Amino acid sequence: MINRKAKGTNGERELIKFFNENEWSAIRVAGSGSSRYPSPDILAANAIRRLAIECKVTKDQKKYFQNHEIEQLQTFSTRFGAEGWIGVKFGREEWYFIMIEDLEDTGSCKAVSLELAKRRGLTSIELIRHGELISSKDDRNI
Repeated sequence: MINRKAKGTNGERELIKFFNENEWSAIRVAGSGSSRYPSPDILAANAIRRLAIECKVTKDQKKYFQNHEIEQLQTFSTRFGAEGWIGVKFGREEWYFIMIEDLEDTGSCKAVSLELAKRRGLTSIELIRHGELISSKDDRNI
């Protein structure tokens, strides 16, 4: 039986491998979540984009975030000049990435369900190609 912290660490390592194998650079941030300074779990970038990602792995159908977690991701992302994303892996599903603004506001916290992630989120491949799709559309309109 794998403990929760190890499950999260393994999920982060899976994403680091994914980004690096797809010509991005990515690192896990030491002490994320336990530092007094805002920091995401993963920083990933290519020559065009910078991503700050808070990662969660859950067996549940819905993942909840304390408001201060989201505020810290927003603060870090703004200061660092990165896009802030929530990466969630539900059970045996693939990773989904959702923008902070698309999280459900429950009043006392933020949340993302598997249904919301599938509807509003991006898969790993869609996330890394997101900027390319926007750029190629812009180029055609010139």
